[in-house]
Amino acid sequence: MSWLDLPAGVGPGTVVLLLVAALVAGWVDAVAGGGGLIQLPALLIGLGPGTPAIYSLATNKLASICGTATSSITYYRRVKPDLRTALPMAGLAFGGALIGAAVASSLPSAWIKPIVIVALLAVLAYTLRHPDLGELTVLRHSGRRHHVTTGGIGFVIGVYDGAIGPGTGSFLVFALVGWVGYAFVEASAKAKITNFATNLGALVIFAPQGVVLWRLGLVMGLANLLGGYVGARTAVAQGARFVRVVFVVVSALLIVRLGYDVLAG
Repeated sequence: MSWLDLPAGVGPGTVVLLLVAALVAGWVDAVAGGGGLIQLPALLIGLGPGTPAIYSLATNKLASICGTATSSITYYRRVKPDLRTALPMAGLAFGGALIGAAVASSLPSAWIKPIVIVALLAVLAYTLRHPDLGELTVLRHSGRRHHVTTGGIGFVIGVYDGAIGPGTGSFLVFALVGWVGYAFVEASAKAKITNFATNLGALVIFAPQGVVLWRLGLVMGLANLLGGYVGARTAVAQGARFVRVVFVVVSALLIVRLGYDVLAG
């Protein structure tokens, strides 16, 4: 597999495991967000400690954008999300991701993961305490206030994704469900369009730095694409309750994963 231009020591077995991780990550991300919980650690481990982490981060964005593009199209065809809300939200998220990726290196890393854990715990607790949350779309605002709210969500989470990343899809889904009033499936549709924009924004910053492993990223992207397509179709077919269950499970796993990183560090 020399044609993939892989770092020394990365063999065919590792590539196969990376492809499996990308496939599963695409499915999880399309249903409820949080696919980076699977794909990014797989890249960090697979490429080995000798490869700077920025290569894993950048290649993860390339693979992820393939899945988010596919799931966005699938959701659009099957759910018909309102593009008057989704596109401005995605545009602001793109701008936010550019800013986040540009300032990522200046952020003190010691407190990033604990803050993410606290935020995810609050999201998970709120979701569990409101069993009917996200069953139906009941918008809390209309007109200008609705667009200001969704645009603000897109921009803030875009900055977060560009600078930090873990749990972006989950935060988008929760914000659209809990703060705006969308059902889980409708929220997932808009979240995927927005997440595509944040991935693109980060790639715009990473690509000129020469840290994207393009061949590996595109091969993983094909697997992520397949997972995203199947995941989006599964979410639409199974409905809000199924998406809610996956959302809760992914959020809990992300908390455990980040908590382990904090304790181990």
